[in-house]
Amino acid sequence: MVEFGLKLEDNKVAAWGDHYIRYEVLKECLDKAKKVRTKLDQLKEKRPDEYMKIVESMQNGLPTPSASKENLLATGSENDEKSPGGLETIVEQEAEQTKPLLPQTPPRPDANYGALQDTPSLIARSMSTLSEYLGISFERQVRDAVKELDKYAQEFDVLLMTDVERVNSFYNRKLADLQGRLDLLKDGVAQTYSKRLVDPETIQHGENEYLETPLVRNRKKSMVLEAVEKIQRRGSQLIHRRPSPSMDNTNTPLGEGVGEENDQDLKQEKIQWDREVESIQRALMDLYRRAKLLQNYAIMNYTGFIKIVKKHDKTLKEHKGRYQQAIRPENICNEGKAVEKLGEYMEKLYAAWFCDRNLSEARAQLLPKRGDGLEMDWSQMRLGYRMGMCSILGLWVCWDCIWGMVSHGDPTIGGRAAFPVFRACGGLLLLQWFWGCSVWIWTRYRINYIFLFDFNPNMCASPLTIFNEAVDHSLVFLFIMLLYYKAGAHAIPVHAPAGIFPLALILYTIYNLLLPWRTRRLMWGTIWGVVTAPRTSPTFFDGYVGDIFTSMVKVFQDWAWTLGFALSGDWLLDQDIAESGKHRWSHTTWYKNILIPLLTLLPLVIRFNQCLRRFADTGQRFPHLANAFKYALSQTVTLFGAFHPLYMLKTHDTTSIRSGSIFQIFWVATFVASSLYSFTWDVYMDWGLGRPAYKFLGPRLMFPKQFIYYIIIASDFVLRFAWVLTLVPPNSGADFALPQYLTAVSMMLELFRRTIWGFLRLENEHRNNTSGYRRVDFVPLHFSTEHSHGYNHEKEHRGSSVLFEVVVVTLLVLAASVASVVAAQHQTEMVRLQNNEL
Repeated sequence: MVEFGLKLEDNKVAAWGDHYIRYEVLKECLDKAKKVRTKLDQLKEKRPDEYMKIVESMQNGLPTPSASKENLLATGSENDEKSPGGLETIVEQEAEQTKPLLPQTPPRPDANYGALQDTPSLIARSMSTLSEYLGISFERQVRDAVKELDKYAQEFDVLLMTDVERVNSFYNRKLADLQGRLDLLKDGVAQTYSKRLVDPETIQHGENEYLETPLVRNRKKSMVLEAVEKIQRRGSQLIHRRPSPSMDNTNTPLGEGVGEENDQDLKQEKIQWDREVESIQRALMDLYRRAKLLQNYAIMNYTGFIKIVKKHDKTLKEHKGRYQQAIRPENICNEGKAVEKLGEYMEKLYAAWFCDRNLSEARAQLLPKRGDGLEMDWSQMRLGYRMGMCSILGLWVCWDCIWGMVSHGDPTIGGRAAFPVFRACGGLLLLQWFWGCSVWIWTRYRINYIFLFDFNPNMCASPLTIFNEAVDHSLVFLFIMLLYYKAGAHAIPVHAPAGIFPLALILYTIYNLLLPWRTRRLMWGTIWGVVTAPRTSPTFFDGYVGDIFTSMVKVFQDWAWTLGFALSGDWLLDQDIAESGKHRWSHTTWYKNILIPLLTLLPLVIRFNQCLRRFADTGQRFPHLANAFKYALSQTVTLFGAFHPLYMLKTHDTTSIRSGSIFQIFWVATFVASSLYSFTWDVYMDWGLGRPAYKFLGPRLMFPKQFIYYIIIASDFVLRFAWVLTLVPPNSGADFALPQYLTAVSMMLELFRRTIWGFLRLENEHRNNTSGYRRVDFVPLHFSTEHSHGYNHEKEHRGSSVLFEVVVVTLLVLAASVASVVAAQHQTEMVRLQNNEL
């Protein structure tokens, strides 16, 4: 999971950077305190009883257990200052005290030393002194550590409360500034048009006065409009937009005598009107954007305070709960509710002035769509140029396949032996294209997928980068496919088996799945976390990837075939030999009845386990157990389609037919129930739609056009049934299984369905926190805050490099064209000479 500090930096407004919570500073303070806490825990493990006595004495202000030895400690300290002896000095002093006063004589052999047994020896007294010193040293370590911990606790307290005050002060200043600017704008509009400005908050829905605002009028026929109509009837080119409001109350009759002078006046009024309206629109849009940025500011700071206090409670357990009152929502920018309400008022105002009360249209116009790197530049020219090449190659492949089948009766590439290889690699390639489309849609409509997925902002690629990689891979894919088809049709001279081209595509795809390892490591780490769902708690992105896996059943099956094709050496076989003599491994029991059904079930089992783990983590039966039941129902469809033979037997036995009919009915009922259950869950739970109060949609939609939602809902209803059919393993013998020639189509449709499902799934999670993955419900909008995504050290494709590429490719195409023309003319000349000789 990405640290909150990176998310904060990604969502900061550059101009306001000094007014955010100093999250990293607070975190560094807690990290220091954590080290001291670790030291105290180690001391406590050594002498728990003595540790507790020392701490209790310090907390109560009482003398510590070793207070009687403070003089010795002080003495030791003084000696330490005079001579750097420490413990050795004390031992030496004790030794000096035990020296005899008279000179010593050599001991006699017959001397009796029994009387000396009761006298403390030098070693015993030295060990006693050492023990006392170590006891004082332990107490000193505990005291110093406790004092240091208190110092960091006080430092954190000062930093936190200072940041709370600074954030609230900045928020209140900006909020007051926005309110003042909006009041000035309203007053200016009212004075300009000499009308009472209609307040959308005070007008009830449906009243006529609401429509007759200064900028959007109920178009009643005035004398000016009558004059315009008369001029139009005479065939003159006049304006189609409304005249200035300053002419609405004119009493000057304009009749048949309106001439060129009046025509020019009307045009000037129209130009002036357009300028004023555009100026007001820009001003209101700028205020609205500032309001949304300020709301993001409140959201990010409140989230930062929540997270840092949570970290504080884990580190300084004795101070747990100390700041619960300070970080209550009403004490941190009041959760941004005031600026959110101000933004809603601006939406209503804009709708009343410019959009005929259409709030959805007003919201769409107030926040222009983001391009995020898709502006017109040389990189985009490169992308368009290569997409054109890719389109030509695609048309070439389709044309050769169709023309070869019609003219010569050759099978299409779909009938070639290695077509599943292209289907498997094409599925991953299509997924890359769809991922780029998803990122572009989320970015364009300000759905903060980086925040929701816990991505590292420094590692996120822009849509343009994703599309560039996808189009490069598509060029290689189509080129290899064309070569494979030509080699199989003996249209080009090849001194190696045609299967060498599918093998090259396999190696190329595996290479791109592993390299560059800097980014692929994160991808494979996520996949490992998804596959091992019961072991770790799944994140929102893990659940999203798990759902994508359920749509990639056909891709996984094709990759199993692809690996078998490459490892078995079938790519070395002649493509023209009988089908019965090839791919014998694909008809074995371990592949057909074990591996393929397991690959079909695995994605459903993964999502099932993720739902159970979410239930274990949260204790909420709904929605997690209900969601798990959805995948269990889909597993039932798969199991019956894969393993139950009764309805697949084609026999004349009446009993078998009757039994098969019963299980056929059961399977169809399960199939329909699973499809309807999944569809209902998509609409109501995953997308937050289906609310009758909102025309069976939802509140505060982020996509501007409502009909888009209805189209997606209808498409999902149809494609959900097609998805359940993909859960039946191929070659199972079931009458309802999809034929082989529709496998590629069904795979593409399912990936498309999952992509549009993701559009609305992220939108709902952005608005509602439906899955409960975040402690804070609201998510900041995705604004451009001068934070550069992707690899900052990558060189951009400058104009010179793009032009060089275009020139080189153009010259190669021209050279190939000239060579083809010369070769064709030479061949024609040879044929003509042969005919003349005959």
